[in-house]
Amino acid sequence: MSATNGQWYPPEWPERIRALASGELTAVTPRRAATVLLLRDGTAGPEVHMLRRRTSMAFAGGVYAYPGGGVDVRDERPVGWAGPSRADWARWLGTDEPAAQAIVCAAVRETFEEAGVLLAGSSPGTVVEDTTGEDWEADRAALVARELSFADFLSRRGLLLRSDLLAPWDRWITPEFEPRRYDTWFFAAVLPRGQRTRDVSTEADRTVWIRPAEAAAGHDRGELTMMPPTIATLRRLQPYASAAEVLAAAADRELTPVLAVAELRDDGIVLSWPGNDEFTTHIPGGPGAPRSSPDPAPSPAAAPAPSPSAPAEGTGA
Repeated sequence: MSATNGQWYPPEWPERIRALASGELTAVTPRRAATVLLLRDGTAGPEVHMLRRRTSMAFAGGVYAYPGGGVDVRDERPVGWAGPSRADWARWLGTDEPAAQAIVCAAVRETFEEAGVLLAGSSPGTVVEDTTGEDWEADRAALVARELSFADFLSRRGLLLRSDLLAPWDRWITPEFEPRRYDTWFFAAVLPRGQRTRDVSTEADRTVWIRPAEAAAGHDRGELTMMPPTIATLRRLQPYASAAEVLAAAADRELTPVLAVAELRDDGIVLSWPGNDEFTTHIPGGPGAPRSSPDPAPSPAAAPAPSPSAPAEGTGA
């Protein structure tokens, strides 16, 4: 990666931005995805569960992120459902009902796959209290391997997806000039009582519970590598004194998609994310500028571990 104005960007971005503007590059359709800001209350306020993606990952390798991933086509299959209706979720997420169900299912499924936490219960007022047994782990592994659909998993265990345990928080779309693109809905959720996160994701090499302000400070010091959506959502969590306050605040949030805008100027490219001025970046070099060989950025894998405010393994409040 290269750096300018304090912001990191992949060295191929200028070339791809110009190719997109000239019509030489066609933007790929973003894949729907969901990610969950899993919260718990700590002694100094709410903490969020984060994982560091392995550097070998094709997308966002080496960065700190939340549990999440792409929608599985089978996430649209009928599932036992508790909480707001699919029609309500479609209105909140700005989609049709099948897509809304798939996005919510992906959020719950990916949280179980990557953190071992399941937002489901045997009835509308209950939630699973322990998912650490060998049988649960076998099901989790089967979901990761796509040998088992989430609908079949819930049905076999007699569980309802607790959509009321999720709160819509944000929506970001990968820039049009990126080869891998995602239309990602962010949700907030509280760690259910009796459950604990587990370091089970094959896509991560480190997990941590950390206060949003502490994680943001680590990013600002250059110790924790994060993408704009992650640091932006962390900063928006900072004003709240409890996980419950975060969920309450979600009711007033608008999910207007955030999509990067690239402006080509004579002296280079200005890249901005509407509503998120801290990420505005000026990439020097006119339209005919050759691709430079930027100084290498520090390897994300070499970044020091965060100083967590609590162990990665935790139980619900």
